[in-house]
Amino acid sequence: MAKKRQRGNGVGTVYPRKNKDGKVTCYRGSYFAPDGKRRYVSAKRKGDAERALREAMTDADRGLVFDATKQSVSEYMTRWLEDFAKANLASRTYHNYKLQIREHIVPAFGKMKLSKLDTPNIQAFYTAKLQDGLKPASIRYIHAVLRCALEKAVDLRLITRNPAANARPPKIKQEEITPLDVEQARDLLKAAKGDRFECLYVLSLMCGLRMGESLGLRWPDVDLEAGNLRIHRQLQRIREGGGLVFSEPKNASRRTIDLPQRAIEALISHRKRQLEQQLRAGAKWQDDDLVFTTTIGTAVDAQNVVNRHFKPMLRRAGLPDIRWHDLRHTCATLLLSRGTHPTYVQKLLGHASVQLTLDRYSHWMPSMGKHTASAMEEALG
Repeated sequence: MAKKRQRGNGVGTVYPRKNKDGKVTCYRGSYFAPDGKRRYVSAKRKGDAERALREAMTDADRGLVFDATKQSVSEYMTRWLEDFAKANLASRTYHNYKLQIREHIVPAFGKMKLSKLDTPNIQAFYTAKLQDGLKPASIRYIHAVLRCALEKAVDLRLITRNPAANARPPKIKQEEITPLDVEQARDLLKAAKGDRFECLYVLSLMCGLRMGESLGLRWPDVDLEAGNLRIHRQLQRIREGGGLVFSEPKNASRRTIDLPQRAIEALISHRKRQLEQQLRAGAKWQDDDLVFTTTIGTAVDAQNVVNRHFKPMLRRAGLPDIRWHDLRHTCATLLLSRGTHPTYVQKLLGHASVQLTLDRYSHWMPSMGKHTASAMEEALG
């Protein structure tokens, strides 16, 4: 028997579907994918169905073939991540998305048909996760991944609406920050004097740099004569054996920072110390122009800095057992408590908006009551 010839993707038709009374209920488009199978799209208007058909046929030519009626949540999430999301995600974000899909979304909904997933399913899932002890922030991250993926499913006309859009993940209780006060900050800088990572402490405490931003710095990013440095990449650890990778930060985090004199001096001393270390390492030195390196010039693991240097130094200095990120909080609170305009602090920290800065640190700002009262008294006397 002759093998049935597969029809190509070049044939597609749109036709009306009618009820028993002969009234058109929708328009349906059908086409043959490269695998020889007939696929369908539908819409209430003929023009929308024709557009959906063209898009589906274009996707099929690129190897993106979806069967909305049979496709499971697991199948869709995997293809969405690899075919649509991956190209626009930073390496670490991609791995985090993949982790959320594998560890949480697929175990809960994987075998379910994509078309059957609804808002009550998702809401119950969030409730169960919260009861199991998962943190609200983690559930909100899962929600972000699920909502983004399902929004694309709507665009592809695989589903008519996004069931995650109306689901409500738990609210995050703002974590109390524990910045150092002025005297404690001075004690920290005193304790860090001469330490191999003194400059790293200074940049976090006095300039508000994130750890990843500091560890991603290269010497070409630093202009000691102009007294500034440029943040345009970060160093992050990828979970599950991904190692350390450099990635681009969010747009708001790309910024140029004017350096206090003490930070400039710390960078000069650090550069001198690093050159001496490079001479000692000789041929073992890996020259990537990084500002902060291991003893052979390679990238530094943030966790090693915290565990082997930062925490022991805090204990020696009799300082509170703070997190590294609290150095950044200390920078913000010291500036705001002395009347620095919130917009300047926002730009220094690389926040997306001044509202974010105010929401996080407003209670550390001095009361404006006396200032407004004095101003009104002066105006109207």
